[in-house]
Amino acid sequence: MNFNDIMKKVQNNEILNKEELIYLLSFEADSRESYIVMAEGRKISKKLTNNKAEIHGQFAFNIAPCPKECKFCSFAYSNKIFHKAQNITIEKAVHYAKKMEDDGVNSVLLMATANASMSLFLETVQEVKKHLKEDTQLIANVGDQSYENAKKMKDAGLIGVFHGVRFREGIDTDIAPQTRIESIRNFQEAGLIVGTCVEPVGPEHTNEEIAEKIIFAGSFNPAYSG
Repeated sequence: MNFNDIMKKVQNNEILNKEELIYLLSFEADSRESYIVMAEGRKISKKLTNNKAEIHGQFAFNIAPCPKECKFCSFAYSNKIFHKAQNITIEKAVHYAKKMEDDGVNSVLLMATANASMSLFLETVQEVKKHLKEDTQLIANVGDQSYENAKKMKDAGLIGVFHGVRFREGIDTDIAPQTRIESIRNFQEAGLIVGTCVEPVGPEHTNEEIAEKIIFAGSFNPAYSG
């Protein structure tokens, strides 16, 4: 496999296959090849976005121990960091969102645990939306949802969601990968844009696992991927 040939494919907007991705991931972080890969990625991002960045700000709708038991998440019951449920008031949510907007944020994210009250979350979203500029994007970071709930989220004023299939979903979490995939479909069918991430990357994850998640992230045409 030839590094320069793969870079030519990238420059020609060709999709890399799993073996090529694994090969690129095999280089040390401070190697010449890794810096070239990062530079090419930056070129692509600048072209796709017309060199204009979005500034995201996120705050918590609620804090609570979560039953989905994602081992990498501080909210998991078993990690024993959070012991009681607590929701933000609507007034506080509006305050935080407006403060972020005043500080230059143009995409406000509301994060909620998987066991948060969806009705109260939607009520909060509606009120926050009323107080933001028309072009400030409102995005949710929530648990898996039905199509019906996804439609309600859209109607409440959300433009999109952050969602994905994390590493070792169903092993390091109590969520089946298919459930995450179905939620992504529900969000998109309801008219919400979906952003995602290849996450959470740790030393325990192989290059093959990372390559598979990169391919999946690109498979549903997300608005962005980190």
